[in-house]
Amino acid sequence: MSKLIYAANISLDGFLEDETGSFDWSVPDEEVHAFWNEHERHIGTSLYGRRMYEAMRVWEDDDWLTNEPEVVREYAGIWRDADKVVYSTSLTDVSTARTRIERQFEPEAVRRLKETSGSDLSIGGAGIAAEAFRHGLVDECVLLLCPVLVGGGKPALPRGVRLDLELLDHRRFANGVVYVRYAVRHPA
Repeated sequence: MSKLIYAANISLDGFLEDETGSFDWSVPDEEVHAFWNEHERHIGTSLYGRRMYEAMRVWEDDDWLTNEPEVVREYAGIWRDADKVVYSTSLTDVSTARTRIERQFEPEAVRRLKETSGSDLSIGGAGIAAEAFRHGLVDECVLLLCPVLVGGGKPALPRGVRLDLELLDHRRFANGVVYVRYAVRHPA
């Protein structure tokens, strides 16, 4: 069975975005970008909420990548090679290849996808990830803690959910970012 992995850059005080919706404080340097490339290389399908999909679809376009470092251009190819499922009631169509829209998050459909997928899945977007956490679907958390306090905004992890975790891996990057990877301990 494949794993569903929640992966995110978060502020040290636990936010994906600050109170203005900005996440410019989490833009990775080349070393961190290379880490994300390696992580995403093993993902076959990405599950997104609408807002996360809208932020990520920039990777479909080559125009802005021309003068970017190789590690950034490489990520674009990795992202394009993965299947994408976007959960949205408002999108009428998608502008990226290998992408489909689902009108609602159905836990049983995600369980079936985990059972039948040949590679791991990722989930991105605070709202949709919270649903996956609440339904016991998330198997691992990959968090990059950015050395910044933003004081408020969109929480990276769901409120009102208790999960026991087991540390699987950790690493410190030269820019002060700290990577932690946890397994979710599912009750027997």
